[in-house]
Amino acid sequence: MSMSATNWLERSVSRLRPRLGKPAKVDDAAGPAPVSAPRPTKVRLDATLRQKDEALSPRALRRVLAELKAVIDPAVSEVEGGRRAKVLQDWYLAASEAERRDACLLMSEMFVADAEKAKKAQAQFAAALGTPDEAVAEVNYRRATVSPRRRLLQRFSVYAEGIPFLVGMRAEMQPWLKSDKRLRALDVEMEYMFSTWFDVGFLDLRRISWDSPASLVEKLIKYEAVHDIQSWSDVKNRLESDRRCYGFFHPRLPGEPLIFVEVALVYEMAESIPPLLDEAADAVDLDKATTAIFYSISNTQTGLRGVSFGDSLIKRVVDTLKEEFPKLKTFATLSPIPGFRAWLGKNLAAHLARLDEKQAAELNGAIGVAAPTPAQVLAALDKPLDLAPTSPLRQLLLSAAAQYLGREMQEGKPSDPVARFHLGNGARVERLNWAGDPSAKGVKQSYGVMVNYLYDLRRLDKHRALLAQGKVAVSGDIEDLFLKKKS
Repeated sequence: MSMSATNWLERSVSRLRPRLGKPAKVDDAAGPAPVSAPRPTKVRLDATLRQKDEALSPRALRRVLAELKAVIDPAVSEVEGGRRAKVLQDWYLAASEAERRDACLLMSEMFVADAEKAKKAQAQFAAALGTPDEAVAEVNYRRATVSPRRRLLQRFSVYAEGIPFLVGMRAEMQPWLKSDKRLRALDVEMEYMFSTWFDVGFLDLRRISWDSPASLVEKLIKYEAVHDIQSWSDVKNRLESDRRCYGFFHPRLPGEPLIFVEVALVYEMAESIPPLLDEAADAVDLDKATTAIFYSISNTQTGLRGVSFGDSLIKRVVDTLKEEFPKLKTFATLSPIPGFRAWLGKNLAAHLARLDEKQAAELNGAIGVAAPTPAQVLAALDKPLDLAPTSPLRQLLLSAAAQYLGREMQEGKPSDPVARFHLGNGARVERLNWAGDPSAKGVKQSYGVMVNYLYDLRRLDKHRALLAQGKVAVSGDIEDLFLKKKS
């Protein structure tokens, strides 16, 4: 290079760093009136003037693009490329949200694989099939389809802060994706890279206890996504002697659990969440505990959406618990059903059509209306916790929950997101629990109903194979709740 790395870095910082708190300078004149749709990035790069709603002017956009390309300049070393990436990180962190979005658009749209090279390599691969040159042609084709964007992301990972920076960048991008599909390529590339960088083989399983650093315990409070932690005494209760909490950690994010699971060691399968969270309850005698209940699993990094560690986490935790407590025989969850109430609101009419004459008559009597509409039934279900054990409305809810968990599929997978996770890991739908979560959140999600998924360690593969056929593994109790088809 014609100038030293230090000079390059200083020049890059000075010309890329925005003026915080002030509007970005417009090239030569005010931009034209707003347009209904954003200008394509390539058009902006070729333009002279910035439009009103654009963050970076064409000149600044070209400048950032040049700096991005300089990161992957084939003439510079990996270390130098990493230094240049660090300059861009510093600029990005100081930039406004709109400017950061422009930078992401550049990374997404301007670093694509060469279409002509890919097409040529594909033709050569097709021609080489069945010949001794097939393997080499395949390698060449794979290389031709790899975008420069991947190399750009790799350069950011050269320095220690690079991976956390990229994870944060992708987290910020998630809301933008809903309105701007142009960012999709960068998002998918990041997901692919993260799936490699955060492979479970590189992750450490650690127990989180009350003796862990306070900063780590605070992360549990921050990231708990299933049952909100109300106080320090609440979190301490969840880390008591008869509880276990484990998380996966990555070497580049040592103080950040990527995902964590909370476990209660008990005498039998739990049917309700309040006793598990009761701070005044007596501790379980660990010598007599036979059951491990996974009652909360929380992902912590939005930027790692689509990267799966949950199944590996549960397997590792089960192995760890069995080693520490050989008497544990049952491994199950006490899980929410977050999509149930919304599903029932859309599908109640179809479920009512499954009732036989006797069931329909009992339901009509409970509501006090002959042939009630779905809206009238939903209104009668408004206070589910007040329903008597023998209420036809209560039985209706349980049969609908069984239908939702055991038979409703979307694209070959269970409709409910939590069911999709556990059933995909080989668990089965074991039992529904009325008023399992009587909190306002629980009632809003699922009328307070919770479910136990059982991890039968001898049948996990069998259950996964069943799910691959579009069938859900359920217990006999769940089978009994299914409404029979009318003859």
